[in-house]
Amino acid sequence: MGVYLVSVCAEDWFTEGEDGWGDVASALNHELRQRGLPPYESVPGEPDFVRGSGQAFEEKLIPSMNGFWALCQAQLSPEEEEIACGWNLLVPFSLDETITLPVESGYADSTLVVGAPQLLAIAERLAAAIDLPAETPEMCDNLDLTMWFRDGAAQSLAAVRPGPWSDDLDTAFYVALSLRAAQHSLRRGCPMAYS
Repeated sequence: MGVYLVSVCAEDWFTEGEDGWGDVASALNHELRQRGLPPYESVPGEPDFVRGSGQAFEEKLIPSMNGFWALCQAQLSPEEEEIACGWNLLVPFSLDETITLPVESGYADSTLVVGAPQLLAIAERLAAAIDLPAETPEMCDNLDLTMWFRDGAAQSLAAVRPGPWSDDLDTAFYVALSLRAAQHSLRRGCPMAYS
């Protein structure tokens, strides 16, 4: 149980009903057409699971987000803060503005869509602000990021290389989560969503 951030494959993206994202996909394509943009239809299929391959993404949201929200308020404009903190669907293409879909997502009455390039630019700034270490896992296919921050590896690194990132590991986790989610979405060309 709990909230997970996951990559979405074509099989789930185009499936209607409780087990799929078809209603969100349809609503998004309607909004894209309204804006004169092409529909989003090139979602990759479900990859074979190979640990460390970077073909899938799954992380569990365990820590408090309070520090991350405070960091975003201190570092970002209100519009950037909405992108960093408000989205519940990430798409692998640029959007000039966020799109609110009148479709319930797992944890909200609507779905706020942001573009991965926009989130990536913001996440890179936040990562630089806290000096996120290069050792932070990049391939997050099976709770790798979650475990790195929770099982002691991050604490061990913080003991020998402290910095702004180690002042609040919960905040560092969410910065890393945003960064890796945007990178994964762009690398794989897939949507990312909370489930």
